[in-house]
Amino acid sequence: MTASDINDRVQKHRATLRASGLRPIQIWVPDTRRPGFSEEIKRQCETVAKADNADHDLQDLMDATLLDVDDEWEV
Repeated sequence: MTASDINDRVQKHRATLRASGLRPIQIWVPDTRRPGFSEEIKRQCETVAKADNADHDLQDLMDATLLDVDDEWEV
């Protein structure tokens, strides 16, 4: 199969998707393979956890919401 055949097939596929109302987008995401990624994620998680632990109103809201959800699931 030549590059031209592959390009034609891809163009047809994209045309079909567009015809069904879809459009292409490009999304950039963090590279999880990058050196230091795990350490940075751990640092950010610890920062968020400390902030959450210090926010008593947030904890009260989460507790109240959990109780509300529990009531919804009782049979």
